[in-house]
Amino acid sequence: MWTGPRAGGVYSCTAATSVALCRDEMALRLVKHAFSKYPVTANAVTFGSLYVTAELSQQVVTKKVLAPTPEPIDKAALGRYAIFGCGVGSHILYFWYKWLDKKYAGTATKTIVKKVLLDQFLMTPQLLVAFYITMALLEGREDLFEEMRNKYVKTFQTSCLFWLPVQSVNFLFVPSAARVVYVGTSSLVWANILCWIKRQPTEPSQAKPVQD
Repeated sequence: MWTGPRAGGVYSCTAATSVALCRDEMALRLVKHAFSKYPVTANAVTFGSLYVTAELSQQVVTKKVLAPTPEPIDKAALGRYAIFGCGVGSHILYFWYKWLDKKYAGTATKTIVKKVLLDQFLMTPQLLVAFYITMALLEGREDLFEEMRNKYVKTFQTSCLFWLPVQSVNFLFVPSAARVVYVGTSSLVWANILCWIKRQPTEPSQAKPVQD
């Protein structure tokens, strides 16, 4: 038998338990313990990791796989996504969902519909503003709102097309035990979509002619 730490005691593995299964269960317990004891930090690390992973995967494809000549990874861009994910987005969403779950407790269909609609049409627009302005600040752009003006509507529309069906499937068909994996996978897909939209060239603003 070998043992490992767990919340509230010691987790033991007997000879009848496969080592791989035992390690997986221990890892799951440690993750649950981290989210329970250090929710803000755990959410920050997870959210930041999703965005860094999404940006890194796209850079590998565009700079290493598809590029005629391999290009170096833009580590500064990865750092910017880490800062937004760990320091901005995760904190906004943590306190938002904490309030939302407290305000609309329960799993009734009417309650779920309210939470999904509020999340999509009240929080998401503000989160996208925070995303584009934070990234513009970190990139040192002169016009902090130029990229947001060009891409905001497309990003929000894409978010609606993605998240409304995803969340509907989540609450209607996905078993509660599988929701963490489902939402985590969906979040990684969405992070890739957001990174892809962000990567598209920004159309230059056309200044209006000055009239005498």
